Amino acid sequence: MVAKSTRGTQTMARIIFLNGIGSAGKSSIAKALQKITTRPFLHIQMDAFLDMLPEAYQDHPDAFAYENHPEDGKPRIVIKAGPLGERLMRGMRHAIAAMAAQGNDLIVDEVMDVTTWAEYAALLFSFEIFLVGIMAPLEVLEARERERGDRLIGLARGQFHRIHRGMKYDLEVDTAAATPMECAQLIREKFRL
Repeated sequence: MVAKSTRGTQTMARIIFLNGIGSAGKSSIAKALQKITTRPFLHIQMDAFLDMLPEAYQDHPDAFAYENHPEDGKPRIVIKAGPLGERLMRGMRHAIAAMAAQGNDLIVDEVMDVTTWAEYAALLFSFEIFLVGIMAPLEVLEARERERGDRLIGLARGQFHRIHRGMKYDLEVDTAAATPMECAQLIREKFRL
């Protein structure tokens, strides 16, 4: 299938979604994938959109509130989205659709549940989409979270049982068992990128 453009004919955009919990390795895989695909892929990070918020709204009920609900004596951060946060994320989804509509191949680095995926599917139904689950055991994710130093401790635990529930992936990769480049090679081979 070919999409038409006022600037000539181009192949339809391909969109690779890397879905996983924070610190799972999505960004590292995306960067590795960009090095080995035959066509250029743009890397869109959810974190880049979150960074657009003013500093005062980084932990604010109108944007995203980070609540600690401990589990087994360990921190577990639950994120509550307010109206500004919901608008921001809706805007991100529409921006991705707009980028794809211009013929850009995309790697989307996301933390989404089945409801968010349904919204993406409705927006992006006319594009070639590949959904990849980026997996790792909770203890590995928590160790990475501590090592990074730029994450709220407890985010991984808060997302762990929610993010992958009900998702049907085209491919799953385990970042505890493979390097980012090995994961990228599996993705490239599976989808002939």
